[in-house]
Amino acid sequence: MPVRYAYGVTAALLLGGSALTLATGFPAGAQVAQNDTQQMQTMVPRAGAPGSFADLTQQLAPAVVNIATRQRVRVASNNPFAGTPFEDMFGGGSTQQGPQTREAQSLGSGFIISPDGYVVTNNHVITADGQGEVESITVNMPDGTEYPAKLIGRDAASDLAVLKITSGKALPFVKFGDSRSARVGDWVIAIGNPFGLGGSVTSGIISAVYRNTGSGSAYDRYLQTDAAINRGNSGGPMFDMKGQVIGINNAIFSPTGGSVGIGFAIPAETAAPIVERLKNGQTIERGYLGIRIQPLNEDLADSLGIPHRRGEFVQAVEPNKPAASAGIQPGDVVLKVAGREVSPDQTLSYIVANTAPGSRIPVELIRDGRRMTVTATVGKRPSEEELAQLSFDPNQPKDDDPFNKPKQQGEGLAEKALGLSVLPLTPQIARQLGTSEDTQGLVVSVVDPSSDAGAKGLQRGDIVLSANYHEIATVAALEETIRTAKSSNRVAVLLRIQRRGAPASYVPIRLR
Repeated sequence: MPVRYAYGVTAALLLGGSALTLATGFPAGAQVAQNDTQQMQTMVPRAGAPGSFADLTQQLAPAVVNIATRQRVRVASNNPFAGTPFEDMFGGGSTQQGPQTREAQSLGSGFIISPDGYVVTNNHVITADGQGEVESITVNMPDGTEYPAKLIGRDAASDLAVLKITSGKALPFVKFGDSRSARVGDWVIAIGNPFGLGGSVTSGIISAVYRNTGSGSAYDRYLQTDAAINRGNSGGPMFDMKGQVIGINNAIFSPTGGSVGIGFAIPAETAAPIVERLKNGQTIERGYLGIRIQPLNEDLADSLGIPHRRGEFVQAVEPNKPAASAGIQPGDVVLKVAGREVSPDQTLSYIVANTAPGSRIPVELIRDGRRMTVTATVGKRPSEEELAQLSFDPNQPKDDDPFNKPKQQGEGLAEKALGLSVLPLTPQIARQLGTSEDTQGLVVSVVDPSSDAGAKGLQRGDIVLSANYHEIATVAALEETIRTAKSSNRVAVLLRIQRRGAPASYVPIRLR
């Protein structure tokens, strides 16, 4: 999983020189970007990386800053004697202690984008992650100068934030470049403050463009690099060999929390327009359809009999939202949105989020083997806080044991082919499972842990509502669907599963 980071920061003496002259030799009043194209052309040959990154680093580093925040975070009380006769020993006789607060710090990187002191960083560097309030933000310049910073705007969805510092003089700054021209294998350098060591520079290449990490967010589309990125690099710039900011270092993929050569940066083409709107105090509005989707993996594609790596699968549709109004249904496979192919590099969430609310767009999909097109009017995407609270089914799961040693019915084909023992869902079992008595389906009684169904988490008490889009009320009906799939040379069957306290979901199960 990607690991967010906001770690230690210390000042680094990278500028030098007098108060009136930058390390690059430009007068303080000359408002020329540190990564001005003419300056870069003499440092890096057109063929590729220079013999040394020293000149490039010396030119760019003055615009890269450390960011430190002081936060007041709410924490649960921790009474080691709770539940014992001594629980009020430190609590003044009260057995109920409310939430307490403690001071915390968040440290990361950022970069200046204008001579009057606008600074870009990651949102997670300057927020308390919903657990408290940020009391102060300090920007530390490479020459050791500290400035209090004002938060101008932040956007949780893209994980971007804009700060403002006031220095009374023109500050060194850098400009965004064109990440769309980035190619796999291009050289890049990252400047930031890993582990609080101070200003550090690492180099590498672009490992992938528009990498999808699987988070499902509206902006799950990154530049991947093998340049060493660690905790504290968050919010720092990634430069190409022209000295342009083509990415904002954002996350790493690591089993240890440290760099293993897989780092992710927000592309400049995504960041630049959002930063501009935040800088101007404008609201960030994104498109929204109101569906829960998942990538069309190999098993799903095989169960549907369609090509791999094309489209995304609709697991659930939120009532009274644009997708529902357009007629999109659970089980649909969305292939195109607004004429753009849905793929791992260009997800449905990304396309829709970057479509203006109110737009009418065609949605091309496959339903039960048939191609069709519906028209959806894009809604306004809720805030990240609202989305976090949104649930298709708010009921919480409960412990249950609804039946005792049920017997397998039918010919046993479901057990042989799927690794599932099932029986009809009676009204009595439905009540014990917490579902409606008129629910039609089969209830799972035993799951073979060595089967694909076991590997994918199916469990006793799950209800099979349909198989390959056919409603299933008897074991014989399920077995007939399995026979049909086998005769069609399909290697998987698509089951729709209902579990207590969770929305119904489609799960492809490979046949044995």
